[in-house]
Amino acid sequence: MIIIIDGRECSCERGEYLLQIAKRNGINIPSLCYHEGLGALGACRVCIVEVISKGKSTVVSSCIYPVESEIEVLTASETIKEQRGIIFALLARLAPDAKIIQQMASFAGVDIPRFSDKEGGSTCILCGRCTTACDLVGAGAIAKVNRGTTKDISTPYGQPSLECIGCAGCAHVCPTDSIAYTESETTVSIWERTFDLQRCACCGKPISTDELIAVTAQKDSADEPALCLECRKLAVADKLCQGFKL
Repeated sequence: MIIIIDGRECSCERGEYLLQIAKRNGINIPSLCYHEGLGALGACRVCIVEVISKGKSTVVSSCIYPVESEIEVLTASETIKEQRGIIFALLARLAPDAKIIQQMASFAGVDIPRFSDKEGGSTCILCGRCTTACDLVGAGAIAKVNRGTTKDISTPYGQPSLECIGCAGCAHVCPTDSIAYTESETTVSIWERTFDLQRCACCGKPISTDELIAVTAQKDSADEPALCLECRKLAVADKLCQGFKL
């Protein structure tokens, strides 16, 4: 199937999300909450585009819009520029200390005010990337809490969560670097907990927390030694070579 994005013909499969089609064809649509490893969340609405189908125009979030028919797409029409500017302004109000919002707005040609009156400042846009990542690894240690203007991301009752495995996946996928963590040669500290790092059984390089390795061992063989990625590759290659020996 062929659709038109900003005057360019783009081939796609029925049901494929519009943002993915644009990215594959080198067409930039700004986005914050979308992450390839997590899928579409549709939370920030920065990726809005104008879809024209059968003469009717609709504004949609491209990350959650499945293409079902031949359409024309405008990623930077006057309507989109105006609405995206409002979205950036609202996000800047929600997270005044998130530099990426100011940078993305500037790149998109949108002039937004710099809010600084929010007590304590904030960088969290409540996109849900972190909670989704936490759920995917099976921890469920953090969630959205409270409502309205007090909504936040936190552990249960704001206390150190026993469910956290110290993987820091939540921090790694956060688009605004809102989740603080520290890592040394021996420990990782996040969400007010400190986790010991286990070392590679072969080279001695720190690889992961004991808690994360325990979760992984439930899926893999518990008898296998904990190895870093490089040593694991070497171990697999060695097994293959042993199998080819006569």
